[in-house]
Amino acid sequence: MNAGMYDEDGMPIGLHVENGRVRHRANLRDGPGNFHLKPNGVFAVGRDGRVAVVRSEVAGDLDALWATQSGPMLVVDGALHPAFQPDGESRMIRNGVGVSDAGTAWFVISDEAVSFGRFARLFRDGLRCANALFLDGSVSSLWDPGAGRRDSYSSLGPMVAVFER
Repeated sequence: MNAGMYDEDGMPIGLHVENGRVRHRANLRDGPGNFHLKPNGVFAVGRDGRVAVVRSEVAGDLDALWATQSGPMLVVDGALHPAFQPDGESRMIRNGVGVSDAGTAWFVISDEAVSFGRFARLFRDGLRCANALFLDGSVSSLWDPGAGRRDSYSSLGPMVAVFER
């Protein structure tokens, strides 16, 4: 699935780490749109295999093998993002990632249009994630051959792929 915000050329606009190499530095600037709805955050996989979702301001402290920055955070230290209404008017297919412990990351994409509040509560209340990150909305896409799902939006930037060992 797509995994982070990107520009018109498909390049990341925030922190992007591949194989331990920083390809794009963290973006801490203010601006318009979901990415800049603070706090935004970073999903990272450490060199030791541990997973984390952290606020963007502390992403520089990570020893990441892989990382992507996006925003806004859905759940921050067990609380819903302060800007979210319980079931706001903005509804889209949304995708995100939450971490329930250092060994478990949950990647979720909705089957139907949902509000930020409802999507965030799934991570906090349903999946027991203390921290979760919105990855995208209007272009959220998933290819899951096992489930027979291949969404049609193809102009994507950063992506995450999960493979069996």
